[in-house]
Amino acid sequence: MHSIEQLQNIINKAIADTKYTAKPAELYEPISYLMKLGGKRMRPVLVLISTELFKGDISKALHAAIGIELFHNFTLMHDDIMDKAPLRRGNPTVHVKWNENTAILSGDVMFVEAYKLMIMVDDSILRQVLDIFSYTAAGVCQGQQADMNFETRDQVSINEYIEMIRLKTAVLLAGSMQIGALIGGADKEQAALLYEFGENLGLAFQLQDDILDVYGDPEKFGKQVGGDILADKKTYLLIKAVELAGEEKSSELNYWLNNSDAEPSKKIKSITTIYNSLGVRKLAEIEMDNYVKKALYALDKIDAESSRKALLRGFAEQLLIREH
Repeated sequence: MHSIEQLQNIINKAIADTKYTAKPAELYEPISYLMKLGGKRMRPVLVLISTELFKGDISKALHAAIGIELFHNFTLMHDDIMDKAPLRRGNPTVHVKWNENTAILSGDVMFVEAYKLMIMVDDSILRQVLDIFSYTAAGVCQGQQADMNFETRDQVSINEYIEMIRLKTAVLLAGSMQIGALIGGADKEQAALLYEFGENLGLAFQLQDDILDVYGDPEKFGKQVGGDILADKKTYLLIKAVELAGEEKSSELNYWLNNSDAEPSKKIKSITTIYNSLGVRKLAEIEMDNYVKKALYALDKIDAESSRKALLRGFAEQLLIREH
């Protein structure tokens, strides 16, 4: 099997070699621009790893892998518009470099190009692959809308939050792996187990992201610590804190959540102190560990050589052991 780094290199070369020659150029240039900004290529790597897990030929999965990455970047292009984000990986976002209308249309074309790549899989699995991809794509959009809806709601339950991150984050990891497994020759049952692995891994990853946003080392985490707090984002930590807070803590928490003029560092420190007093970090870590265990349990049930499963186990560990 290839290493993760080797697979990343294969994917990056395929992306670099892809030329969009259709016109008008303004519609296609943003696609090349965004795709070449880099990233870990986690989702397409998972497609190829899953293909090799069942001794499949990754050359037969490469188009689907790039299709997954195109779709993922399409969601980023539109997310940046909704978030009014000025930068993506340290570079101007597409709607800033061009304009919002171009970014919307270019993103739409990315979605079409992703489908064009997905239909290049073998005819024997085409319907299954397109069913998975369509379900996944709709799920990501549903998750994004749910996340936006949460912004205007005072109360969100833990179950609602878990379902939102399952759709917004986990189903794309899971769908990538299920598609890769089918291309590799896995039967439906084995591919479903890999989906289960990816879905639970995705949930664990997002919960860890919530934890690191508050408690991570900004240099190692790669994001601004406390960003979710400043945005009043309903994360697992905040929802749990609201659920557990007594009258005094609830009043204090609401003060900071409703104080739009609060000094940022003070708001972050104050809400973090509330989290610490309620022990919500530990509860989030327990929840995250439960999903990791579910993921590894599904992986153990997959009928594949242990040496091949070791790469996925290592990928899970690499994904989740991000330094605090």
